[in-house]
Amino acid sequence: MNKRTLLLLAALVPVLSGCFGAAAVGVGAGALVYADRRQAETIVTDEGIEIRSGNRISEKFGTNTHVNVTSYNRTVLLTGEAPDAAAKAEVERLVAGVAHVKAISNELRVAAPSSLSDRSNDSYITSKVKARFIDANQFAANHVKVVTEAGVVYLMGLVTQKEATAAVEVARTTAGVQKVVRVFEIIADLPAAPAKQDAAPPAQ
Repeated sequence: MNKRTLLLLAALVPVLSGCFGAAAVGVGAGALVYADRRQAETIVTDEGIEIRSGNRISEKFGTNTHVNVTSYNRTVLLTGEAPDAAAKAEVERLVAGVAHVKAISNELRVAAPSSLSDRSNDSYITSKVKARFIDANQFAANHVKVVTEAGVVYLMGLVTQKEATAAVEVARTTAGVQKVVRVFEIIADLPAAPAKQDAAPPAQ
């Protein structure tokens, strides 16, 4: 299986995981780690942040809120719906109390929980954006995390300014996308590969 195939599988995980279960998710997760710029321990930390934050929110609000917690390099993105402004603020407070969280982008909407069809459409948009990243071939697609909520696409990742600009343009021009929000961490441009030296002429 070549790298392009692995990346495509990773892009389709949100749509396929419900059909193929743990096997498909495992392949996708392996491909994501393969190209991830985070340290391995940071990836594990991010997973822990998501789990602990989700548990705290569920214990406090039960089914009264629909909150997605996405952590990337210890920066947490909150998307979904809260019943009122006080609940939105309380969700952020709960997540801020989780160990290792360094920043929070609270994008919760004050609204009733979204429908299953709305969430399915958001998953479809996410898969389209990821697939278009691969087709555009302007950067490594797995360097950018895509989260979609109510047609709004949030982009996360450790990327250069050039990669960020390219990712935003691809996402912005994807059918169904209402808006693109950057939650990137910009890193310095990677050094160019050293030029190869010409081989020395054979001795006479």
